[in-house]
Amino acid sequence: MDFITGKHMPRRTFLRGVGATVALPFLDAMVPARGIVASAAAGAERTRLVCIEEVHGLAGCNLWGASKYLFAPETTGRDFTLVADNPLALLAAFRDHMTIVSNTDVRNAEALALPEIGGDHFRSSAVFLTQSHPKQTNGSDLWAGTSLDQLYAKRYGQGTPMPSMQFCIENLDQAGGCTYNYSCAYTDTISWASPNEPLPMIRDPRVAFEMLFGAGTSSEDRRARQITRRSILDWVSGEVERVRKQLGAADRARLERYLDNVRELERRIQAVEARNTSGEPRELPEAPAGVPDSFTEHMRLMFDIQVLALQTDMTRIMSFKTGRDAQNRVFPECESKQPFHPASHHGNREERILEFNKICKFRVGQLAYFLDKMKTTMDGDASLLDKTLIIWGSPMADPNIHNHRRCPLVLFGRGNGMLKGNVAVKAPDGTPMANVMLTLLHNLGVDDMKSFGDSTGEFAL
Repeated sequence: MDFITGKHMPRRTFLRGVGATVALPFLDAMVPARGIVASAAAGAERTRLVCIEEVHGLAGCNLWGASKYLFAPETTGRDFTLVADNPLALLAAFRDHMTIVSNTDVRNAEALALPEIGGDHFRSSAVFLTQSHPKQTNGSDLWAGTSLDQLYAKRYGQGTPMPSMQFCIENLDQAGGCTYNYSCAYTDTISWASPNEPLPMIRDPRVAFEMLFGAGTSSEDRRARQITRRSILDWVSGEVERVRKQLGAADRARLERYLDNVRELERRIQAVEARNTSGEPRELPEAPAGVPDSFTEHMRLMFDIQVLALQTDMTRIMSFKTGRDAQNRVFPECESKQPFHPASHHGNREERILEFNKICKFRVGQLAYFLDKMKTTMDGDASLLDKTLIIWGSPMADPNIHNHRRCPLVLFGRGNGMLKGNVAVKAPDGTPMANVMLTLLHNLGVDDMKSFGDSTGEFAL
């Protein structure tokens, strides 16, 4: 077959070797002959979806922080201004792909009965993408709701090798019950396949990498490859050469960039594992060897894996939990040396709110790496950022008082034309965040849903 002179390569093409399967990104060679446009041939017109949770809200969501515009801008519309201390100012380069939605409530994260008072941290994450109130239980009779990402995956994710992928940063494998008589399952995931089926999340970059690239069909295969320290690409080198010879110059360049990215990602994972098994003291001694002690490096590895997953169309739907409620982690790379959870309980003191805001800026600023990767990764005639809807937000607003009113929510990307970007929208008082999510579900093609969570109608974006 000759991809230069008229025949085309299937959109989902794999390079296969012993114990390795590497999917290819979209190439011009995948465009059928005689005028079918690249974007249609890519099989990727279905919008990609990435959902990212930020626990503990933001410093800009209490009264004083809001008066200083540390989250919601002073003005709405397209002429909004982000003050220097607003964490979103670190993402100003992506303003054209940013839709800020302020003043929405997540009331189903609140206590609805006396025994639930105080348990906000232990039910909050389960509400973010379900907008449903979790049943208070330590047993197996869990009940929350089906999450937005999984509603979309059931409808439109079945045509990819993995209907969805779930990622996390912190240790989320605590079994049994957490505090206030809530199962740890409510704290450990944001993705629910059904109201009683929480989905596990991947913390270890090595595990995610091997899921994505089929790195070994057995544990023996994986051990053999890791012992030899050979790259996964070495196992498919013959296939790479065969395909390369059949591509035009532009596609060969795209293929080389993609393979370089895979090789570099694997190298970084190996470097982390070597450091963490060297016997040197670790900041996260309980973490697997593949998990970096550095929050920034961990975030970047997981973001790189997500970009590759979208680029190769292995999945189009992902969720990412970047923290765990009530955690006391200190971030050495951050300007603040305060533990995360205690810093969020700032006592409404201005200097402590600003101290917590330093942590918020550090955590939100991690998104710049991901957005840049998405913007510079082309998928046919547009970037991944243009073809993706990224939902970033928190089910908590002011963590000092465990408040769930006026929670932060930002949409990134264009979602295949769903969003125009460069706009700040303020919802009327009392608007459920579920209204925004119902609208997004409708725009994503799940348009037969009449309601979602505690929604009261659609929301104009």
